[in-house]
Amino acid sequence: MSPKKHVVFDVVGTCVSFDAFYNGIDRTIGKKLLAQNITARSFGFTWMTAAELEFTFLSISERYKPYKEILLALFYRSLYMMGVENPRDFATDTERDACAQAYSELELRPGTKDCFGKLRDAGFTVWALTTGDAKRVRGYFERAGLVMPLENFISCDSQGVAKPALAAYRPAFAKFAQEDAKWFAAAHMWDVTAAVKIGFRGAYCTIYEKESCAEIFDAELEVMEDTLEKMAEGIIAASS
Repeated sequence: MSPKKHVVFDVVGTCVSFDAFYNGIDRTIGKKLLAQNITARSFGFTWMTAAELEFTFLSISERYKPYKEILLALFYRSLYMMGVENPRDFATDTERDACAQAYSELELRPGTKDCFGKLRDAGFTVWALTTGDAKRVRGYFERAGLVMPLENFISCDSQGVAKPALAAYRPAFAKFAQEDAKWFAAAHMWDVTAAVKIGFRGAYCTIYEKESCAEIFDAELEVMEDTLEKMAEGIIAASS
């Protein structure tokens, strides 16, 4: 049997953009934020990043909790850290929940369909490794009409460990035969370089972070491109 070819994708931030999250915050509390000289995008990024930090720290200290629970808990603290002195007077739990719900309404980036199509046409099986629950994350693809079988989703939620702990990548890597081509693709430099440490070949797209800051990451990546479509082409070319 000839070797198979696989690409494991990070989903949120890579295949899916955060625009819907920022837009949901803007609809819900955008005017109030602007009165504090805070944009919806800057608050959304701060809130999300603060939640990711606590999520990671809890996981490292063996107190794993689903990301959505942490996102909700960090709402008022994040407002305070951005200069809102009385965050519970500034916003309500209903507004918090509406802002958090927008995180479940994220949309695929332009180019994701073409990226997956190029890889599948070249004989690759496309997988997804996500920190979120598989059902919610699969919904991003379903709403966009992009077929992604549930069995091709691997969630850290089921393992109680968060990326970039190396243990989060090993179950995905172990699914494939030793002789198979095994790629990991992401728009987070910390993510793809961690996957490379356990044996994946790495592909990075600058579509989210813009600046790779490669000088602080200790890994060699075979593919680095500015669009998802070009990244797919790079993976195909490097695997031929």
